[in-house]
Amino acid sequence: MSVLNIAFFGSDPIALPLLNWLYDEAKDSVHFVAIFTQPDRPVGRGQKLRANEIKQWAVARNLPVYQPDRLDAVAQKAYAELATDLSLVMAYGHIFKQDFIDTPRLGTVNLHTSQLPKYRGASPIQTAIAMGDDETGVSLMRIVRALDAGPVTDCETVSIGRVDTALDIEAKLAEACVPLVSRNLAALASEDLMFTEQNHDSATFCRRLVKGDGGLDFSASARTLAARINGLFPWPATVLPINGQLIKAGLATAEEGDGAAGVVMGSDQEGLLIGTGEGILRLHKLQRPGAKMLPVNDFLRGFPVEVGTKISSVEMTPLVADAPFRR
Repeated sequence: MSVLNIAFFGSDPIALPLLNWLYDEAKDSVHFVAIFTQPDRPVGRGQKLRANEIKQWAVARNLPVYQPDRLDAVAQKAYAELATDLSLVMAYGHIFKQDFIDTPRLGTVNLHTSQLPKYRGASPIQTAIAMGDDETGVSLMRIVRALDAGPVTDCETVSIGRVDTALDIEAKLAEACVPLVSRNLAALASEDLMFTEQNHDSATFCRRLVKGDGGLDFSASARTLAARINGLFPWPATVLPINGQLIKAGLATAEEGDGAAGVVMGSDQEGLLIGTGEGILRLHKLQRPGAKMLPVNDFLRGFPVEVGTKISSVEMTPLVADAPFRR
């Protein structure tokens, strides 16, 4: 396999394990001609500009970095001059126009963190957990102009455990990108890789999450509530109105049993027990506003919650649809 000139498009640290593998382990067959990532953003109280972790990674290795505000004619001209063989995209944050898709000699491929055609859209990791799925994956696909609708060549599957949060699954998926690309890289370079059209009739869509997604309806089952709590942690995170404060939930599991929906049944070494529409919800970690996330035992020492306390339900916003969500 001759050296493959790759342009990488990405803005999220989920891509770092793959970038490290390409740079360190595949260096005899891969050459980065450019790293495209989002512009530096103001952060913190001082609102100082800060580079994202992808840019920091590239700068540390003296790789060319491009940070266009949008993929316009100016960005396209710079891109076309790079003589790119293949472009690899993961969590970039810009929509690709057709001229960008067509520029590389071998095309443009994307790593999407779901088992396509399931969960096309902006929050596939959180949504898979929140919907109670047992597994998810990373799909290697060609980019087309429709949302995550391109043909797929391969998928690396990862399991979702009962105490996995979005942070845990994101880390698993980040590592899963390495074997996925490793076993397909040579075929991509030789144009021998076969891509199969998705079953578009089976497609489901997720959306960009917002802070208002943190409500919990205790008439739902404990399993549904635990999945949503774990899937939406650390952001936007689910919250419970308790004793006049919005308490953030960090980890939950579901158990068999009966209890009035939304009523605190007690606590033990492992968690705070709350009745639901079906089963019992066990909250393992909780956080007061402005404080740290704590195991329930530690949390309750500073914030007692009496047995019989009624926690109000809040409508849970849908996370999945059969068509793209309107912005």
